[in-house]
Amino acid sequence: MSVTDTDTDILHFTERNALADLASVRRLEAVGFRAWPAASTQYDGSWLIRLNAGHPSKRLNSVNPLDPSDVRDMAVRLEKAAKRFADYGRPLLLRQTPLTPPALVALMDHKGWGHVGETAVMVADLSEPLTTDPDGLEHLPSRDVGRFVDARIRVSGDDPALKPGLTEIINAIIPEAGLFIFEDPDSGPTGVSLAIHDNDLAGVLQLAVAPQARGRGIGTAILHSSMRWARLRGARRVWVQAELDNDAASALYRKAGFSEVYRYIYRGPVAR
Repeated sequence: MSVTDTDTDILHFTERNALADLASVRRLEAVGFRAWPAASTQYDGSWLIRLNAGHPSKRLNSVNPLDPSDVRDMAVRLEKAAKRFADYGRPLLLRQTPLTPPALVALMDHKGWGHVGETAVMVADLSEPLTTDPDGLEHLPSRDVGRFVDARIRVSGDDPALKPGLTEIINAIIPEAGLFIFEDPDSGPTGVSLAIHDNDLAGVLQLAVAPQARGRGIGTAILHSSMRWARLRGARRVWVQAELDNDAASALYRKAGFSEVYRYIYRGPVAR
């Protein structure tokens, strides 16, 4: 994955996030961490350091500042974090959100840290019931974690070696989880999603549609099934995370009524 350090991109990202509601950001960050738990979590002040030896997900292997005023000994703390990441065989990554102290952003800029990707956290209202799918079927979640993980790996084309790590993550989720699998009798799994119900909020993660099944409305159907399941359990709003370079996913979520709350990027030292 390439790393870029375009000053203009960082400036636009920072300006957009300056308008975010920090209370909403804190709540969505908290439920996001519970929905996708890391094997190791440590705090350095208000910096949440998440690491996972069994899965390379950036969200599971990142420093997450949670208080814009926590700027004590930033350079020293970054050095300590880098040592922890090295012990796990991971590159140091810091997840920059609206909660990241501006002084820390300035320090990363000064050090010439690049950034990887840009993701929008989006929310939709669940106050109104969703209609059933056009085929009239009510899709129910599976309870079989192994079957879900196999389907997810097959649909997304991920490395099968990630199965133990992904299984560990899903088994560690404490809030109620709905494992959705869409299948074709002949070709096998066509789509998957993971819905997490956490009090009045719900998240939809890991949504993927097999390449040969795209363009048939499966993404919309599995998203709506996940949202209906969450609403029936008492969730009032649902959140997703959409990588901005994934035009199809962004269009799917916006069509379903999602609107952006804030964005985040990953930043790290650029190899020289």
